[in-house]
Amino acid sequence: MPTDTKRVRGPDVSQSPFLFWSRPAEVLPSHEPRADGRQRDQVDVRPVFVRCGLVSQAKGSAYIEAGNTKVLCCVYGPRETERKDETDMKCGRLTTDMRFAPFSCPERGSWIQGSQDKDFSLMLQESLQPAVCLHRYPRSQIEVNVMVLENSGSILAHAVTCASMALADAGIEMYDLVLGCSLRQDGGSYVVDPTYPEENSWRSGSGEKRGGLTVAFLPSLNQVSGLQSDGEMAEETLTAGIRTCIEGCYKLYPVIQQALIKAVRRAAPPPAES
Repeated sequence: MPTDTKRVRGPDVSQSPFLFWSRPAEVLPSHEPRADGRQRDQVDVRPVFVRCGLVSQAKGSAYIEAGNTKVLCCVYGPRETERKDETDMKCGRLTTDMRFAPFSCPERGSWIQGSQDKDFSLMLQESLQPAVCLHRYPRSQIEVNVMVLENSGSILAHAVTCASMALADAGIEMYDLVLGCSLRQDGGSYVVDPTYPEENSWRSGSGEKRGGLTVAFLPSLNQVSGLQSDGEMAEETLTAGIRTCIEGCYKLYPVIQQALIKAVRRAAPPPAES
């Protein structure tokens, strides 16, 4: 009997798709201590490890690790822009591309950029653009590429911080660094720098007011460059959450400064012998 060459034949041995069915996120208790030992209702961020200049092929690069969240960012440019118009003649263009590695999340993804990646890329660009002196780079384009190696919560906030460090490492003129911090409101309680289970637990919770908040902040200028919120939060809760995230950014600021100082010292030429 002739075979059908147009039909993709399945494997001889198969398994039920229910074995790979993603289970709903567990609802975490809102009044018990957090799983990693941090306190609720306090500005308690995860310890971070940061390093600059890891990718030699890029103009600037940075790596940040907060808990199990791992992000790598590379900056290329300034280079001649591909598309020229009146805007490019007066100031440069900042492009961002944020992607998740297929193994970065509990649910395996694809290398092809999806809608979530595009949304994160747009929010990353909106957070970084106010801090970059684009008028110093007319007819030029600066490319920021972010790769999420592991997503363990607060990924947008750490991506903003990592991209800001990479821009500074590349020598791009900026008004100030951009630091990110996230918060999750769970009824009358909140957690700062939430983990992946904490971010996804509110979607299957009760009818209490629950929501998430991410703030991009310029610490030296004391200005907010980006704000992203989802869920349901009252106006007073949102205002208090922004102040809490700003306080979390100030806690992170000295660590980022020290990492950039170490990168400059490593790149500086050795002193001449007299």
